[in-house]
Amino acid sequence: MTERRPDDTAAAPAVGADLLLRRVRLVPLDGMPTPSVETDVLIRTGRITAVGPGLDRSGHGSRGGPGGRSDLRGSDLEVYDGAGRFVIPGLWDHHVHLVQWALTASRLDLSGTSSASAVLDRVAGHLRTLGPGSELVQGYGYRSAAWPERPSVAQLDTVTGRRPVVLVSGDAHNGWLNSAAFTLLGVPRVEGPLEEDDWFPIYGRLQDLPGAAGAAAAAYRREVRRAHAKGIVGVTDLEFDRGHIQWPRRIAAGIDTLKVRVGAYAEELDDILAARLRTGDPLPGGGGMAVMGPLKIISDGSVNTRTAYCCHPYADTSNDMDRGPDARGGYGRQLTPPDVLSELLAQAHANGLTAAVHAIGDAANRDAVEAFAATGARGTIEHAQLLRREDIPRMAALGVAASVQPAHLLDDRDITERLWAGRCDRAYAFRWLLDAGVELRFGSDAPVAPLDPWLAMAAAVHRSADERPPWHGEQALSVAEALRSSVDGILAVAPGGPGDLVLLDEDPLAGAGSLPTGTLAARLRATPVAATVVAGRVVHG
Repeated sequence: MTERRPDDTAAAPAVGADLLLRRVRLVPLDGMPTPSVETDVLIRTGRITAVGPGLDRSGHGSRGGPGGRSDLRGSDLEVYDGAGRFVIPGLWDHHVHLVQWALTASRLDLSGTSSASAVLDRVAGHLRTLGPGSELVQGYGYRSAAWPERPSVAQLDTVTGRRPVVLVSGDAHNGWLNSAAFTLLGVPRVEGPLEEDDWFPIYGRLQDLPGAAGAAAAAYRREVRRAHAKGIVGVTDLEFDRGHIQWPRRIAAGIDTLKVRVGAYAEELDDILAARLRTGDPLPGGGGMAVMGPLKIISDGSVNTRTAYCCHPYADTSNDMDRGPDARGGYGRQLTPPDVLSELLAQAHANGLTAAVHAIGDAANRDAVEAFAATGARGTIEHAQLLRREDIPRMAALGVAASVQPAHLLDDRDITERLWAGRCDRAYAFRWLLDAGVELRFGSDAPVAPLDPWLAMAAAVHRSADERPPWHGEQALSVAEALRSSVDGILAVAPGGPGDLVLLDEDPLAGAGSLPTGTLAARLRATPVAATVVAGRVVHG
């Protein structure tokens, strides 16, 4: 059965190509065995119109032989021979920051550093390879929550000199700048890293700095191709760049093979309302590929910055970075007060917009549930990393989906055990959510985690990325459940559904009920995608 959420009914492109996909095997996501019989799938104007063996171009069954992509030349109908491959609905990433992900490849990799000194050593080594110059240098990927000291601007100045340097944390919730970068950006110098409210406006400007814009355009094309090679047909883009304006420009420039739901932030809300854009509406100039997405609201911080807003204090107070009573050693930060959150949700709901509420700590998630209940708004809680058990059935009753990023648990496992000691049974509680009837929507939060749906699925199934046993394995999902959380609510390849498909050489559900979760996770991470179809166009393979 093909399912689609009511809030996404207008999200499919109005245009698309015609494709006859021959000789494929459909993978059911409802627990039924994969049929051995091959079938054909006919897509017209981007939507599936017929499924059955031996289809002709009108959608009727025939005894015609298998076709290849060269068949029926001169016809508007392309024919693709699936050669017996397995087909699933197209994969979606429900939470990305695509500009920042595209720029990550050009940034100095700071992942795996264990202290400010280690970061400084890596930056110094990189600068030596560049030689003299004044161009901005960007780095990405440090995680300072467990560092023995707080980094300082003075420390960074000692190894960078007059060259501007901006270092972005691995969770993107803080940035470490040197003095030259403060000057370049025209913002007042502070001694330590910038966090959240002070940092996010700067983070969104990095793409506009000299040299970054051209790199971003080329990187966009590269990353869209890589996304298609992973089977991704669409994303919800929550970038800080007025995407309702930028995405039609990108599509006009030829970046037009990816379906995009474009989020907006509170600062853009007046413009969105003035344009009378509702969630699911095609964006003017978007070619049917870009539609209005949700209103994004950031209600708290992150665990690695120790600003996720929690009901109980952080367990580790030994490394107080003196940010006040609502920071380290405290309860985190409430970035959007409950009354403001409710006002924004009510305004969004009244104007046809769904909401995507960033909430990581259990207090932030509690407040988000309360705001959805008070306003009747529709939408998602983004991240939902730490939950009170009693809030989960309320989410289900309200129809609030959990937009989660399973790969984050691989990076956060150790620091979460340290900072949320005694509460980790409620962290990344995918099993509780699913069993309660909450819809799960998987994403990456790229660049915080790679734009890779198979990595996300593997993390949800095994909950470990090393030799250690699964972290709270009682919250793990099956392979079928992980797949269902990755296909945008489309549970079957059937007439009326979108012409967004993924062809695989192997059945992803084969042996899923009998193999160890570690084996299943390894297989998921290594899944090769033979072809990806978006709105009837073969965009990979």
